[in-house]
Order: sequence, then structure tokens, then C-alpha cells
Amino acid sequence: MTLQLFWDHAGSGEPLLLLHGIGTTHDDFAALRPQLDVDYRVLAADLPGHGRSPALPGRPTIPAIADAIVADLDELGVGRVHILGNSIGARIALELAARGRARSVVAISPSGLNTPAERAYQGVLMSGNRLILRRLRPFLPALARTTLGRTALLTGLRAAPWRSSETEAGALRGGFAEADAFWQMLWWGILADVPTRLDRIDCPVILAQGTADLVAVGQTPRYLAAIAGARFVPLVGAGHAPQSDAPDAILTLVRDATAAAVRHAAAGPRALPALSPTA
Repeated sequence: MTLQLFWDHAGSGEPLLLLHGIGTTHDDFAALRPQLDVDYRVLAADLPGHGRSPALPGRPTIPAIADAIVADLDELGVGRVHILGNSIGARIALELAARGRARSVVAISPSGLNTPAERAYQGVLMSGNRLILRRLRPFLPALARTTLGRTALLTGLRAAPWRSSETEAGALRGGFAEADAFWQMLWWGILADVPTRLDRIDCPVILAQGTADLVAVGQTPRYLAAIAGARFVPLVGAGHAPQSDAPDAILTLVRDATAAAVRHAAAGPRALPALSPTA
């Protein structure tokens, strides 16, 4: 079996794909994994050039990243999946849904529909995190072991970073500090990305964003006008990557989305034109 990305597998049942944001790894979902691993067959990828996944040979655009994920899912014998994504991971989730590979989607703070000013702001934030954590790389394991260190490392990404685990904070090392493809993904995957074909999405979609999200600004609700039947849920008091800010709320959203997928399948999908992987 030849895979393009690193995958962490656990559990059994309906397949649930986890897609993290830029600058971290699949371990960003550590607060959710104990329950998700019980309820689903979890497939958690490290995005290209992050963690244990090699960088893509070409530009890491959203379609190119989605191509790599689809190829690996095919290799693993997995068809349509439920998806929980955050930030660029949520944007990739919507790309996969537009290709007909999603049973349901929970998209937390998806990138893609931000204004030029918001893109510039996010570019500065993400670049600053990269530069700072790159310098702190030798000290990250020690910082991740203490509540004070985790709070310092995850402030700006989580609203309550002191609640995060050593595993979550440690994921920054494989992301912001060491990711081979960070700058390329920041440009091609976030700053230069313009979503298309959102009208082709034919599965339940729940959009969510923390009310204390300092990164996404107003981008998430804009997807409501582009995705038929999507609904928006604010995560009260949560930040941009809210996995340990609001774990119970996120688990509820995943259950709601998977239940909606059952009702959607029973009702029958609306007819959509054929879609090639990268068209």
C-alpha cells in the first residue's frame, strides 16, 4: 500500500475523517479522540508537509491537497466519509464535499471566503506564529509539559489554552515549528485560495465558529449563502481551534451531522452534474 500522507487510525463504525489546521498536526484533535474513537472509524491525517506527512511535489493548493486525500482514501478502500475539519482543514472538507466524497461535514472556521484585508491580517498572524515557534523549537517539549507553557503556546488559537493537553501543544512542533510546507501552504492553501463549486455540495453541512475566534473574523457565516441547507452554530466562548475549548459542543455537532446524513440518505440526494477530481 502506497500512501501520500501519514494517517492515524482508530475505532470502528462509520468513517470519520479529521482534518487539522495549518501549523499543527492530527494531534490537534486529541481532546476529542477518546469519544470519537469509540463512536467512529477515525481516520486522522497529517496535512502535507506537516507532522509525519511529506510535502506534495507541487503547489499545495486546496484541490491538490484534496487529490492526495482522495487518493489515500481510495488506497485504504474508504469511500464517502463524515468529515470534521478546522480552519484550512474545514476548507478542504468542503472541497471534498463538492466532489461527492463526504457523507456529512462539520466545518469549524473554514478559510476561503475572507476579504483581502482579512487575508492580510491572517497572513501576518500565521507568519508571526511560524517565526516565533521556529525559534522556540528546542524548548517546545518542555513548554508543552506545563500549564503555563501550554497557555503561552496556544494563546490566540484557543480561548482557554490552559485546558489543552501536552499532546495538543506538542503538535505545534510538527506544525508551525517544523512543517516543511508551511509557507507554500499559507500562500496557496489560504491566502490565494478562492473556493468554487460550493453549489455542488449535496450532504449535510454544519458551519461553526468560536465567538472568541481571533483569526477567522467573519468568514464562516459567508458560506451559508453558497451551500444549500447549511446551518451555522456559534461556539460560545471558543477560539479558532476550539477542540479543547468546547469538546462537548463539537462532539454534539458531529453526532448531529452524522444523524442528518442518515435522514439525507433516506430522502435521496438531489441530482448533481458529474465532477472530475480537479475540474
